[in-house]
Amino acid sequence: MPGASTITSQAIIPIAPSAASQPRAIGAGIVTAKQSGGKTTLADLRQSGAMKLLFPRPDSAALQAIVINTAGGVTGGDTFSLNACAQADTCLSLTTQAAERVYRAQPGEVAHIRNRLTVQRNATLHWLPQETILFEACALRRRLSIDLDDGASLLMVEPLVFGRAAMGEVLRQITFTDRIEIRRGGRPVYLDAMTLEGDVTAHLACANTAAGAGALATLVYVGQDAAAHLPKLRGLLPSSGGGSMLGPDLLVARILAPDSFELRRALVPILRQLSANSLPRSWMT
Repeated sequence: MPGASTITSQAIIPIAPSAASQPRAIGAGIVTAKQSGGKTTLADLRQSGAMKLLFPRPDSAALQAIVINTAGGVTGGDTFSLNACAQADTCLSLTTQAAERVYRAQPGEVAHIRNRLTVQRNATLHWLPQETILFEACALRRRLSIDLDDGASLLMVEPLVFGRAAMGEVLRQITFTDRIEIRRGGRPVYLDAMTLEGDVTAHLACANTAAGAGALATLVYVGQDAAAHLPKLRGLLPSSGGGSMLGPDLLVARILAPDSFELRRALVPILRQLSANSLPRSWMT
């Protein structure tokens, strides 16, 4: 509840990996932002294994954190988890150092990524990871859960790339499941679930699926000014994108693009608009 973090008393407990014949990467982190002297400061930080968090010199009012996977990528059997909390009246921005690469998995092995975000009363959280790139024969189960108090604000994006177009990569046999769920005051307000199996390149080539797109992004904005952003958002979207209001303060957009370059070219102006021009520097490199 307001004034007390919901996660600071938790221990770092990574998702238990399945038995594997080779060593696998395990990373976990907890970060909490608090209000102190009219500024957002760090209240709690714990990190272990292959997950590290860095805090660059702020260039906005938000506490900015960069999540780093020191293993250099994700493969079958790896497990990563992050808990982040923006306490009441704070602004927390989370991004990644670079695109996350999900590599080929050994038979029977699946990687797991579990992120949970909590945004308390009158707080703002920006969840702005860079692209997740799926490679041939990868296997990943990913879940993002976001809990908002009444009066909390959120900007969330999840960019996804289906192989590197410049390298001529195609995805003929992958396993990918993804689930995004957002709750406000304990009530579900947004749920997006995706399961991709097998020949994803052929599936995306279908006109009624993605018409050959090689990248997509899901964007959610929650705030009292959401409706005011919609006209400008639609003006920035490419012809392969769409945006709408799912509630009086809930704006959702989906963008398809031929590759990661075109996806980023469409996303950056939109994220600048919705973040009040406070997009993390790592997005500019």
